[in-house]
Amino acid sequence: MKNAVRSLALLFTLLALAACGKSDPASPTSGTGASGASAKQRIVVWWFQWDPATGLQELGREFEKETGIEVVVEQIPLGSYQEKVFLEFGASRTRFDVVIGDSQWIGRGATKGLYVELTDWLPTVVDLATIHPRAAKYLCEYPDGSNRWYAAPCETDAVGLAYRKDWFADPAEQQAFQAKYNRPLAVPTTWEEFADVAAFFQRPEAKRYGCALPSDRSYDGLTMGVQNFLWAFGGRWHAEGSNKVVGELDTPGSVAAIEFYKKLVKLGPNGAERLDYGQVLEQFTNGSTAMICNYFAFFPGLAAKFGDKVGFAVVPGHNGKRVASLGGQGLSISTRIPKEQQELAKKFIAWFLQRKVQEQWITKPAGFTANADILKSEAFRKASPYNAAFADSVETMQDFWNVPVFNELLAVTQRYVGMAVDGEMETAQALKELAVEKERILKEAGLL
Repeated sequence: MKNAVRSLALLFTLLALAACGKSDPASPTSGTGASGASAKQRIVVWWFQWDPATGLQELGREFEKETGIEVVVEQIPLGSYQEKVFLEFGASRTRFDVVIGDSQWIGRGATKGLYVELTDWLPTVVDLATIHPRAAKYLCEYPDGSNRWYAAPCETDAVGLAYRKDWFADPAEQQAFQAKYNRPLAVPTTWEEFADVAAFFQRPEAKRYGCALPSDRSYDGLTMGVQNFLWAFGGRWHAEGSNKVVGELDTPGSVAAIEFYKKLVKLGPNGAERLDYGQVLEQFTNGSTAMICNYFAFFPGLAAKFGDKVGFAVVPGHNGKRVASLGGQGLSISTRIPKEQQELAKKFIAWFLQRKVQEQWITKPAGFTANADILKSEAFRKASPYNAAFADSVETMQDFWNVPVFNELLAVTQRYVGMAVDGEMETAQALKELAVEKERILKEAGLL
């Protein structure tokens, strides 16, 4: 899941997910570990404030029962999480032992000496073949294809589709849709079908809307929303196997993707061109919107609220190609802590990766495993109304840049794609200028 927005805190309360604030956070000045030989051993984990962090704290209590080592999962507000983590890394010692970092941070963590390298150790505690290859590639390894590990998988996530199952099943709606489009009203499998369904349900005079997509400009919402289309329409951020951007991003496929996205954001409520993840969810929870695309980690709350009135599916595709934006985070050990604390952190990570613990993890709301065997099991697929769609989405997920200058690349992407979506610049021109700007950033960083 990507660094999200402040409005999520309120939304979690509305979805009865506010329990995530009930964990026992470490004191901001407490430091990590124990002082003195007789003091209790303790591991401090930082994650952002959401329901999976509460689930991890519950598992931490089980770890303490087995080992006597206390685990404290300190939950940081989403909007300030990244800033606080990297400010900590500027100190001689971090207040956390383990940070559950965004997938895009791994390049910075690896190359700046912030994350302990786990390459030699991790295979001694888990069979790497049991980790889903896409989770390994995007959450744990840097550089791509190097087989060098700086994180262990914690939370695997992807963008999926949630829809009002009861609206789709309404006989009157089915009849009207059949009459208009000469096909049954069904869960869309292509973006073209998605557009038709969104247009059909777009009734602003009745305060009913077709769809809501991530489109926020403050961090990565627009980028995460657009790239589901970018890849499906044949576009890409950079060349396969290299950081070349010019001639790779600025292509007809990329232009078509953004133009299609622009069409869809108009089939939503007022302000749909600037919705953060929480606001996308709110359009669904307030009962006004037929379909949303958002991260699966937010869907347990929808299932709890709507029951059998909500359905879940993989994101649609285009011309047979379907790709979901990756979310999720890995467990990384801080280099800014004593060796003995690093060893304690390794004990917890090794315990967490056990099959029996991963089977407990998936029982927590949005506790999405990276264990490939569990993901493909019928037991997992049938355990919740969204698990099957999630497992299928993992097979298609891809990520944005995870190089050390990802922040700079993200900022220019948000700016230029935003200008294209808002009509301030022709899409083709915006992508051309974006490609040039990205290559400048990469060259200055020595990455091209």
